[in-house]
Amino acid sequence: MALMRNIFYVTGGARSGKSSYALQLAARYEKKIFLATAEPFDDEMKSRIGKHKEERGGQFITIEEPLYPEHALRNLPDGSEVVLLDCLTVWAGNLMHYFDDEQEIKKRIDCFLEVLRHPPCDIILVSNEVGMGIVPENAMARRFRDIAGIVNQSVASTATEAYLLCSGIPVRLK
Repeated sequence: MALMRNIFYVTGGARSGKSSYALQLAARYEKKIFLATAEPFDDEMKSRIGKHKEERGGQFITIEEPLYPEHALRNLPDGSEVVLLDCLTVWAGNLMHYFDDEQEIKKRIDCFLEVLRHPPCDIILVSNEVGMGIVPENAMARRFRDIAGIVNQSVASTATEAYLLCSGIPVRLK
């Protein structure tokens, strides 16, 4: 019989406490992997990445994968107990940056979702909820909101547990 794996989906607005809550969820595991999707494109992003690394300390093995998280999930170090992927929203932006073709973006999302159907270990997925604001005024921002929304809905439906963070308080959705 296959071992039951948990997928935790953690969402909320910017600076809502998502990453901190995800770290709390991961704290109970011994062998932890941090799957980072951000790329240090500028000094501000380098600073953010540095702060996140400092916050998690040496408790995680870090794997950086901005485009193909499914590859990283299929090739984890032996004995990995949990992967904390932070964050799906940044990954959605990376997809837009690197791929103009909507079919290629859809393919990348589908490949990622396929791994979630049979996860190699427990997984904690962090993402921003971007659909609660006004409709963006420009096409690129609307496209981003749509891609992020598709990713969020798909991942949330796959998750065994889902949490919405509001002002640092987790609200269990499922």
